[in-house]
Amino acid sequence: MDHIIVNESRRRFLQGAGGLALGIYLGDAFADSAPAVGGEAAAAAFEPNAFLRIGADNSVTVIAKHLEMGQGTYTGLATLVADELDADWSQVKVEAAPADVTRYKNLFMGIQGTGGSTAMANSHEQMRMAGAAARAMLVAAAAQEWKVPADGIVVSKGVLHHASSGRKASFGQLAGSAARQPVPQDVKLKDPQHFTLIGKPAVPRKDSVAKTDGSAVFTQDVRLPGMLVAVVLHPQRFGALPKSVDASKAKAVADVVEVVQFAGNGHYFSGVAVLAKNTWAARNGRDALAVEWDESKAFKLGSAEIMAQYREAAKQPGLIARKDGDVEAALAKPARLIEAEYELPYLAHAAMEPLNCVVELGDGSCRLWNGEQIHTADQGAVAALLGITPDKVSITQVYAGGSFGRRANPHADYVLEAVSIAKAARDKGIKAPVKMVWLREEDTRAGYYRPAFFHRARLALDDHGALVAWHHRIVGQSIAKGTPFEQFMMKDGIDDASVEGLNDMKYAVPNLQVELSTPDNVAVPVQWWRSVGNTHTAFVKETLVDEAAVTAGKDPLAYRRALLAGAPRELGVLELAAAKAGWGKPLKPGQAGEKRGRGIAVHSSFHSYVAQVAEVTVKADGSFKVDRVVCAVDCGLPINPDVIVAQMQGGIGYGLSAALHGAITLEGGVVQQSNFHDYVPLRIEEMPAVEVHIVPSAEKPTGVGEPGTPLIAPALVNAIAAATGKRIRTLPIGGQLGA
Repeated sequence: MDHIIVNESRRRFLQGAGGLALGIYLGDAFADSAPAVGGEAAAAAFEPNAFLRIGADNSVTVIAKHLEMGQGTYTGLATLVADELDADWSQVKVEAAPADVTRYKNLFMGIQGTGGSTAMANSHEQMRMAGAAARAMLVAAAAQEWKVPADGIVVSKGVLHHASSGRKASFGQLAGSAARQPVPQDVKLKDPQHFTLIGKPAVPRKDSVAKTDGSAVFTQDVRLPGMLVAVVLHPQRFGALPKSVDASKAKAVADVVEVVQFAGNGHYFSGVAVLAKNTWAARNGRDALAVEWDESKAFKLGSAEIMAQYREAAKQPGLIARKDGDVEAALAKPARLIEAEYELPYLAHAAMEPLNCVVELGDGSCRLWNGEQIHTADQGAVAALLGITPDKVSITQVYAGGSFGRRANPHADYVLEAVSIAKAARDKGIKAPVKMVWLREEDTRAGYYRPAFFHRARLALDDHGALVAWHHRIVGQSIAKGTPFEQFMMKDGIDDASVEGLNDMKYAVPNLQVELSTPDNVAVPVQWWRSVGNTHTAFVKETLVDEAAVTAGKDPLAYRRALLAGAPRELGVLELAAAKAGWGKPLKPGQAGEKRGRGIAVHSSFHSYVAQVAEVTVKADGSFKVDRVVCAVDCGLPINPDVIVAQMQGGIGYGLSAALHGAITLEGGVVQQSNFHDYVPLRIEEMPAVEVHIVPSAEKPTGVGEPGTPLIAPALVNAIAAATGKRIRTLPIGGQLGA
């Protein structure tokens, strides 16, 4: 088999090939003891979680329980361990953890998985403790061998040194004896002033070299003996089923091996897969299929019909997600009233790596290779499909080329599809491993989008322009309803993912009511998209506050400042972004016929706080260019500043792409977009100059993968309004400014 990531067995992992393998369990503190390396004793003593292995070759291997999909997780986890260990950064490498919730549980999610910008937030203390405990054991081993006091031993860059005796040893030289030391019951973590890696700039990413030289392994790189590639024909309409299949022409294509039908379960497609010796042959075979579909139960509404239904629903009261004061009384006789309606479309995730998964079925077992985001849920779903127990489903986690939430599908849709294809092939006597490959068209058309939403809001201002009442109705599909996560994400019929960002907003409005209506007849598959509900609520919230400020004749910054008097961290990033952007100073004039404007927005999500200022130039023909974005972020302790900057930049680019162009539309239930020619991503010339400023903090670290995305759309639209006076309430912006 060609170059694939292989996770060692639990016993071999813990034995560490003559080195030190350390398990730390945050909750029961530390393991009771650490026996000699090897045998059953080692496996038992170092349970239940293992995050660190120090080899006799002086390597320091950090075991990452979180998926690396471009967000810098591997680097962050390794930084936390290496700093407390006092390792040399060059000796540190990272391996993906196998699927094992008993050792690799996400402490916030309760399952093994990566999402919600929780990787650093839930792991930072756990990983630091692992590094600190290992360091203590190395020091104890050196003190015992050298017969010197432990407090006289200094550790720096992977070397232990005792000055008065002149003794030195590397981690690798001491690894075997360190493994025989008892695991300390209590370790003291470093004072932040002594950090050598945490919070320091220019710490090289641990995935950069492999992704540059091509040695990084993604699902598409996995090769297994005899493996076949499956390319799928999905129905055009959600819920349609294959009625008849003529596979004769497909089977005539060179290198096509078989054609199989597979059944969905209501949450993923039923379809037809062509199995071939390579992707090209499988694609050509797929294109040669003649399939008649039964569309009697298919979803057939178009985007315009869906939005019209939402608009009507917003005329009626919804379920109350938040209620402060008496909104109706405050709205009865306002000095000034703002009424606004917003339409926001379905959005595709459009990661650079389309969905894929490798499956190898055994007798009563299943192996998966995948850019795996929610191990525990996918294990359970596959086990249920195959009628086996979850422990019989092993997952080898490889790199993912982006996800933005798509690989964390609550229904395990594409993973189950891959397994269903392998099972259908096995039923036909084909026992080869199967790599299911979605081409860009399948990735765009085959469902699971950011939901479309309609918002209707009424804001009341008093005689002084103060915001005294806010009534807000949201209509859109639920992500959580009908999923395994419903019990955690829904309360009293309200999906928190639909209202977050509004039901918890920090603006001090004395009379506030947020309502939600969730349709039950719209069957477009939806799930979380980068920053989830904040992607639509932040846009509406921040453009409305901006409009209120202008209506009141106030400066948008000063207006927000007054509303956020009781929210110091939001206020902190707001002030920082404004100061760095030169808020209040006139912009440099554009060319003849051009108008320039500056807009601001602030929002908190995933326990991080972000503010952005956008500068825009609008030409006479209505075309425009985002010139500059200044971003301030407070994410607690900044573990890797360079990664934080990159994630803010990436989040801004991703959000800007959606704001300018992003829309999945349906006609008669058929998705109209298929590839990047009609679901257009941000082009390089459209990317503005981005400045990122990080608030120094000693607070616990919080997420950075998602919080940068929601702000760019409102900051941009507010800048356009400042330049032109035109308020945009429908996304994408597209050509709405056309002359």
